[in-house]
Amino acid sequence: MIKGILENYRKLVDNRINELFPESDVKYNEVIKAVRYSLLSGGKRIRPAIMMEFSKLCGGKPEDALDFAVALEMIHTYSLIHDDLPCMDNDDMRRGKPSCHKAFGEDIALLAGDTLLTEAFFVASNAAVPQDRALKAVAFLSSNAGLHGMIGGQVLDLSFEKSAPDAAALQDMYMRKTGALLIAAASIGCIAAGKGNEENLRSAAKYGYHLGLAFQVIDDILDVTADEKLLGKPVGSDDKNNKTTFVTLYGIDKAYAIAAQLTNMALDALDEFDGDTTVLYEITNYLLDRNN
Repeated sequence: MIKGILENYRKLVDNRINELFPESDVKYNEVIKAVRYSLLSGGKRIRPAIMMEFSKLCGGKPEDALDFAVALEMIHTYSLIHDDLPCMDNDDMRRGKPSCHKAFGEDIALLAGDTLLTEAFFVASNAAVPQDRALKAVAFLSSNAGLHGMIGGQVLDLSFEKSAPDAAALQDMYMRKTGALLIAAASIGCIAAGKGNEENLRSAAKYGYHLGLAFQVIDDILDVTADEKLLGKPVGSDDKNNKTTFVTLYGIDKAYAIAAQLTNMALDALDEFDGDTTVLYEITNYLLDRNN
């Protein structure tokens, strides 16, 4: 059931991406090709699905959050393009295909990431919702993607290649690098539906925080255990880059137990809402036992 629901959301997002970034013969179309290559490379669209489900949970429609969801996916994709660059994680594969810089060169890949980040805010600010909702959504998007959110987490991640963090420092990095965009997904879903009150945003943030930590712990496990072809990117990159992870700190079994506990805490946050959380429950549990 959940895979079918995620597939429907993926199609909705991909159709909107094709509308926003059609193929073009402009003189600078190389960067458009790179943007489309990375944006339409087969991602599961988990963050957009969560955002649109939170919109439904708060009495809105998935379409109310669609442009915000696309903007969030654009920011996520830009971060992956830049993460793969030689100056960052130096990964040659992403989602089973050559990384953007391998397909288009480092210069175009860098500009493709810049394009996605910049255009994301154009898309979000022009979403078909009342202006006060759009403004609040853009503020949430920028704060969670920016200095004290995802960017801060990426800086900490790089620093941990040189000095091993303890569990608390690692958790703080994961909250920023991965959790921040999931907090944005849940929170902006509430905002898009016109239910961005303090109580809902607090519960949405609690959900995104715990889900983000669980998601990253499972990523740590997959980097050790996954089939490279199924994962779609090289395994063992954490070890190659001398990174401390929950697996290096606790081992695979305890790391999974921690991820399961964090997942249950995310589910508890969903219970604070009055609406139908069935799909969000399924997405949350699906992410715990994913294999890619």
